[in-house]
Amino acid sequence: MQPIDGPFAWRGSDLAERKDWIVELTAAQVEELRSVGERFVEDDPDLRTVTATDYPLPHCADAVAAFGDALDRGRGFVLVRGLPTETYDDALAGAIFYVMGLHLGVPMRQNELGDLLDHVIATSDKTLAEADALPSRVRDRLDFHSDSSDVVALMCLRAAKAGGASSLVSGATLVNEMLARRPDLAALLLEPWYFDWRKQDPDAPADYYTSPIVSWTGGVFSMYAGTSMIRSAQRHEGVPALSPEQNEALDLLDAITHEPGIALDMDFRPGDVQWLLNYAALHSRTSFVDHPEPGRRRHLLRLWLQRDVGRPLVPGFGKHVVAGREEARTEDDSRGHFHIADAVVPRQDWGQ
Repeated sequence: MQPIDGPFAWRGSDLAERKDWIVELTAAQVEELRSVGERFVEDDPDLRTVTATDYPLPHCADAVAAFGDALDRGRGFVLVRGLPTETYDDALAGAIFYVMGLHLGVPMRQNELGDLLDHVIATSDKTLAEADALPSRVRDRLDFHSDSSDVVALMCLRAAKAGGASSLVSGATLVNEMLARRPDLAALLLEPWYFDWRKQDPDAPADYYTSPIVSWTGGVFSMYAGTSMIRSAQRHEGVPALSPEQNEALDLLDAITHEPGIALDMDFRPGDVQWLLNYAALHSRTSFVDHPEPGRRRHLLRLWLQRDVGRPLVPGFGKHVVAGREEARTEDDSRGHFHIADAVVPRQDWGQ
């Protein structure tokens, strides 16, 4: 593996000095999204079958294409700003988010209930120190990780009282740093690693899955990581113990993510939408303090998207066990939230 170059090999300290990764929507674009979102809410389509052609966005088409280009050939992320979601109800905000997602990819199932729209919100006072705590349902700082899709998108409905900044690190920069310091450890990233599936979804059909951390094929670099999920998988029967060298590689990977200048932090405002190519960057979040009122809790909507642009990946890369929405099952009908008014309400029993 050779050092990786390109626009996706960035440093947070460089991007913090510039704001060209933030896109401000125009008034005409905001109006089109609001109008289309209102029609979506009124039509109440099944989230499993609705398509982008059902809800065209002619005024936003060039902007959405630019978002996709930033994901595929740019830095791997973009922050879209300007939606006045404080004036929308959650169903309208969620509808706008879902329609934008349809124009960038195909929504994926995010849990074994079949939900296509999920939530990042603290539904209890649990911490990650508890074995059954879900990362998306706590207020702790999260380690840098990848989600289980080509693209992960977050819409901020309500911000935290304090903290809760989103943090990104370039996967290419992480690997370049490892190659410069310990090429022997960097080589281990190409091998399969065991990830804790149960920690991500309590209803998962298996305890773990495997994936390389780095895919390098056809001259294309991709990364899928989550050191906490790799370490957590050690609790499951059938998972081999990490070798001293593997532990050292994980420690170094973690250490680099926290070095000054590596990560880019961004404070979410209500209405912000972050689009991220999972293969280009890892994401995290700082710890946060919620408002005391339940209705003002920090609340993000999340989409996982399949975005098939022909990116080559090594076999078994990423959470390849995740099903697309076309693989909906009969049992999903009574369990999943497939209409927008239901989908924007978080499941309160998750993370309890």
